[in-house]
Amino acid sequence: MNCQCKSQSKCTPRKFADPSIDITLFDPFLEKYAGDDGALIPILQKAQDLYGYLPIDLIEYISCKAEIPLAKVIGVVTFYTQFRMNPVGKNLILLCQGTACHVNGSADIEHAIRDHLKVEEGEITPDGLFTYNNVACIGCCSLAPAMMIGSTTYGHLTKDKCVEILKEIEENAE
Repeated sequence: MNCQCKSQSKCTPRKFADPSIDITLFDPFLEKYAGDDGALIPILQKAQDLYGYLPIDLIEYISCKAEIPLAKVIGVVTFYTQFRMNPVGKNLILLCQGTACHVNGSADIEHAIRDHLKVEEGEITPDGLFTYNNVACIGCCSLAPAMMIGSTTYGHLTKDKCVEILKEIEENAE
């Protein structure tokens, strides 16, 4: 392939910028698929499942170990909205801003989230419990306006219903 670092030592960072990244958890999976261009998305998904996000030094490591050009790996990470290059809170809120949600009041839901959590889009709440992001579509137009928190979808939202959901998650986290 076009890997710039043919020796094993160049593919093994001495230390990741994020000290919580334990590469020994990921290496067996990565080695299983190294050299298989078709496995890039599953590799990235596994890394994100393990670490919560894909920091640039981990992306570089994946590129080198999997023998996939760095530009291709970064291209995939930045193209697909499922991948994150920055850490997120324990509960990632994906607020749909698609046409159906927009015309049914997603802007009001966004204001309710921001007012309740006291954060802007992409920020983590001080307690680390939430991050919210606007997304183009979550595929639930019949539930508009809708949001996902983790793997749970919430639809037919109002400002009050949205705040109730957030409060319930906060209460259950304590």
